[in-house]
This record gives sequence, structure tokens and C-alpha cells, in this order.
Amino acid sequence: MKKIRVMVVDDSVVVRRLVTDSLSADPRIDVVGVAPNGKVALAKIAQLNPDLITLDIEMPVMDGLETLLHLRKLHPKLPVIMFSTLTERGAATTLDALERGARDYVTKPANVGSVVESMAAVRAQIVPKILALCAPPPAPVIPVRRPVAPAAAGTPAGRPLDRTSTPVDVLAIGVSTGGPDALSTVLSGLPADLPVPVVIVQHMPPVFTAQLAQRLDKRCPLTVTEARAGDVVVPGRVLLAPGDFHMRVRRVGAGVGVSLDQGTPENYCRPAVDVLFRSVVEVYGGRTLAVVLTGMGADGARASADVVAAGGEVYVQDEASSVVWGMPGAVARAGLADQQLPLGDVAAAITTRVRAGRGGAVPARALA
Repeated sequence: MKKIRVMVVDDSVVVRRLVTDSLSADPRIDVVGVAPNGKVALAKIAQLNPDLITLDIEMPVMDGLETLLHLRKLHPKLPVIMFSTLTERGAATTLDALERGARDYVTKPANVGSVVESMAAVRAQIVPKILALCAPPPAPVIPVRRPVAPAAAGTPAGRPLDRTSTPVDVLAIGVSTGGPDALSTVLSGLPADLPVPVVIVQHMPPVFTAQLAQRLDKRCPLTVTEARAGDVVVPGRVLLAPGDFHMRVRRVGAGVGVSLDQGTPENYCRPAVDVLFRSVVEVYGGRTLAVVLTGMGADGARASADVVAAGGEVYVQDEASSVVWGMPGAVARAGLADQQLPLGDVAAAITTRVRAGRGGAVPARALA
């Protein structure tokens, strides 16, 4: 089995050693070189031919953000994982890095008692991300028969179940690796008068989700906020689950509100897409439109089955446009995806479906 070649870029000798030792302990990974700053790293790439780079943000001579700009021009397909800190400044800079082409990030361990514990913390975060970004592509999609409508008098049996006449009352989105750019693309393409609320789980830690919501709010016609307990779920509003909290929707009198909790992680995630999707089905049933975008793992696949069983629909991002086709791929391979769409087509498809259930015309902007 060919090992994944990784170059570690960090100005700290201690961090370089920590990351190198953490990764070298995995038999699937080979650390082929290190660099103390971006300038040295760029000079070494041709010689070392890495499959992936881990990149610190704050470095002398050439920092991580400047290095990314050069990398995207010289090596546009080389995956980069950023090292970040769990601070407001760290979150903002990490989101800048993701916008400049970094594929993912890990947070540096804080308040860890020993080198061994630090190595374990780094390994637990970064190894799955490296494997997801550099592993061979997933197996081809296996078609599975979709639900069919029962035969009615005078109609052929086994015809596909047509749900497009059912109104959509909520849009639920699940996303992980590559999510900030994917969400920006989708949400900015939705019309300001979208007649349904939007609820989102993006796998991110605290602080990061608040920063992401602020950025999305500035770029999208809809109002985007990080969810708080008791927030009302209404059309025109996008609620993003806060880091480290599961988000659920629930009936509150005649309306719908949000509840947050720190229950057991699902699929190793909190917030988890499955938790949100299940709650959406409990409230909205077959009037649910679920969308699963790029991300590693399979979070969202189990509850997508609940959406389909209730009569709702599930769209997924296609493999070609996904940073990692783990989450959407799991839904597609289970035969649960009504549509597989390039990222650039997702917003128009959502708008078309939502309008269709209400008999309204699709805005020209959504079809562009």
C-alpha cells in the first residue's frame, strides 16, 4: 500500500516534532519533510513531492495565508490542512485560509498535560482528515430502487413516487469538510424571499461557527445567525448550529423553535446532522427538503433515510465538486438521493423545488 506523503510546515521546532511523531506513528503516512516557513516550503515541494501539506498560520518570512496564495497558483490541487487555535482571531484567520484554498483545518491542542497526550490529540484530529483528502476515491454509486407509489385504479403498478406536488416547508442542510465555501455558494444563490426557513449543521468547534455565521450573513440575501436556544424558525432566516451543541427543531405552540443540548456526540460529531434531520422530520414530516453537502464521514445518511421514509426529499452534492465525498456519497450509495448536483446547481435546484410546491414562478436569478 502506497503511503501518503506529508510535509509539515511550522516555525516551532516543538510543534514540527510533535506533528511529525504523531503522523509517523500511522503506517499509512510518511512525513517526507518539514519547513520552518512558507518560503522554504514552496522551495521544497518540487523535491519532496508531497501528497498533502500541514500549514501553520503565523510564521516569520512567509505566513500561512501568503503561502496559500502561492500554492494555489503553483500547485492548485495540492491539499492543505491548516493548524489553527480555538480563539476568535484563530477562527477568523482559519476561515480566511479556507477561502484561499485550504481544504481543512485542525486546532492546536490546548491545556494538554503531556507530550503523549498532545500527540494523541493531534493524531485523533488530523489523521482522519489526511486519509479523507488523500485516500482513493470511493466506490461507484450503486443504484437502489426508490420508493414507488401504490397502484391505483387504471394506473400501472410500480410507477415512481412523485412528491413534487407536496409543498416544502423547511430546508435542512448538513455539511462538513469544505463547508464554508459550499455554504457561501449555496446560500448566496438563494432568493431573499425564499418562503421556507433554513437550518444548518456545519461540523465546526465553538467560536468558528459564530464567525462563519457572520461572514455568511454579509454575503447572502437571507439573514444568517448562529442559533440560540429559543430562536424561532421562520422563512427568510438561516440558523446555524453552534459548535459543540446539537441543534433540534421542535413545536412551540403554533410555531417552531430551536433547542440546543450537549448530548452524546453522534458519528463522533456535535453538532450532528443526523440529530438535526431527525428532529426536522418529526416536525415537518414529508414537507422536508434535506441537502447533504461536502464532508468526510457519513453523518446525515441515517436520518436521510427518515426523510425519505416520511415522504420528503434529499439532494446531495456530486463527487466531482465535493472536497470530500464522504457524507453526500454515503447518502447516494444508500439510494437515498433524489438528485446529485454540482455545487453550482444546488441553489437553483432548491429554489425550483420550493417554488414548485407552492405554484410560484422561479426567479430568473435562481436559474442563472
